Amino acid sequence: MSKYQDRFEDVISFIEGNLNNYGNGENDSLIDINRLCEVACLSKYHFHRQCSAFFGMPVMSLVKLLRLKRAAYQLAYRHEQKIIEIAINNGYKSHEAFSRVFKKHFNTTPSNFRKNPHWTPWYTQYQPVLKLREKIMETNKHYQIEVVNFPETLIATLEHKGPAQLLGTSIQAFIKWRKENSLPPSKSKTFNLVYDDPNITPPNDYRFDIACAITKNLQTNNSDIVKKVIPAGHCARIRHIGSDDAIGVAINMLYEWLENEDYEVRDFPLFFERVSFFPEVAESEMITDVYLPIE
Repeated sequence: MSKYQDRFEDVISFIEGNLNNYGNGENDSLIDINRLCEVACLSKYHFHRQCSAFFGMPVMSLVKLLRLKRAAYQLAYRHEQKIIEIAINNGYKSHEAFSRVFKKHFNTTPSNFRKNPHWTPWYTQYQPVLKLREKIMETNKHYQIEVVNFPETLIATLEHKGPAQLLGTSIQAFIKWRKENSLPPSKSKTFNLVYDDPNITPPNDYRFDIACAITKNLQTNNSDIVKKVIPAGHCARIRHIGSDDAIGVAINMLYEWLENEDYEVRDFPLFFERVSFFPEVAESEMITDVYLPIE
């Protein structure tokens, strides 16, 4: 691990927690470099070069990508928020400034993206951040694995099958259904059933269920929503705190742990319980419990 890694992680967490406080969306030189230097305990004379070497990009580029990601999530999944509110809440002082930067990265306007989210252009832009997250997690594994007895849980499920880049459309549809049935995350636990690894599965074969806990008497009245059951039984559980970008590291740790234990996997897929959500909380504060069914 780099002797500066903890400091750079503090910089990322600080940026994520203050995405509405940087610049005006047109000129990222307004970022408070002096404050970031204080967070990192680094000299301002070397800060830019040290950050660029660790992040793989200038710190202002990192700020812009993280800010645009949060804005894109709010546009796609939080329709109650007006576009100008999203712009201001992510550090842009005008709708025009936000639209200009957003279109440059997503090849579409914020309003068109809200109507029809298309994430493929974003994945290319976002690759440096993804690699950065994975690098940090690979060299800083602060995980504890415990065996728990998970109770039988009835869930309403929307089955996504197809490229992972299109998962956002399925998430949108499920959020809409939850709202129509008064099942917000505060009342109904949120789950994902994880069938495939997107890194090795052909895009059209990728499967990922989006689900929430329900009662037996709930009528779905929607052919796209399927009732399923997470069966009772033992699970190895690991709590992942942070962005989904690096959740694969936590998953790999579960399977590595299994190799040295007397347990076998059960005939049920790995699943997530979403404890706290982005963009309601900063990515560094997201909490996801990862369960591996075992016997």
